[in-house]
Amino acid sequence: MLRPREQEVLLTPAEVAALFRVDPKTVTRWAKAGKLTAIRTLGGHRRYRQSEVQSLLKNVPGNSLPPAVPSSSQPISNPTPSDEAR
Repeated sequence: MLRPREQEVLLTPAEVAALFRVDPKTVTRWAKAGKLTAIRTLGGHRRYRQSEVQSLLKNVPGNSLPPAVPSSSQPISNPTPSDEAR
């Protein structure tokens, strides 16, 4: 009987783009150019291996800044004027 393979973490184009601070379309272009390997889901969407993305990120010259946090994970704390009146 075969052992199940260790599952690898896959990233979406938007997650990869946030790490490199580029547009998700740029990540797709990198995959088409062979700089990054894209895995296709059953629905045809692209996913990228986290290990490959991290090794590519280490090789980026001048990469001394920490990875960007996607804006969707930041809480919204500015109340609207109608909220303050209540």
